[in-house]
Amino acid sequence: MAGCTTTPQQPAAPAAVDTRAADEAAIRAVDAAWTKAAESKDPPGATAPYADTAVLMAPGAPISTGKEAIVKGLTGMMTDKNFHLTFAPIKIEVSKSGDLAYELGDYELTLSNKGKPFTTKAKYVVVWGKQSDGTWKVLVDAPTTTVQ
Repeated sequence: MAGCTTTPQQPAAPAAVDTRAADEAAIRAVDAAWTKAAESKDPPGATAPYADTAVLMAPGAPISTGKEAIVKGLTGMMTDKNFHLTFAPIKIEVSKSGDLAYELGDYELTLSNKGKPFTTKAKYVVVWGKQSDGTWKVLVDAPTTTVQ
């Protein structure tokens, strides 16, 4: 008799919903506000995308760890009379798990060099992390500017 009994089938786990397109759109929206804030020399807006534990690896400078250090560094940079920063993503890739993403892009940064504007064009990598509230924050910001 025991061989004739059947084990009840367990219901299949629901398929995970793929939110990567929506997540990419959300990151692009944050990027748009972020670059607008940078162009406007708005330190609170330009540092809003960073997570509290974020890391900024700016060439020629010590690694800035934590949002407070990043705010301090970017605020100081934005006081430069020639400061101008624009950036645009080339590619944003969200992980299948939906909790991490990376962004590759181009940027242009102008700062003073001996009192005169000096502009550099370069690439960057940003690593994004999805927060518990569903928002995306920058975990690592790694521009590749050549220091001159």
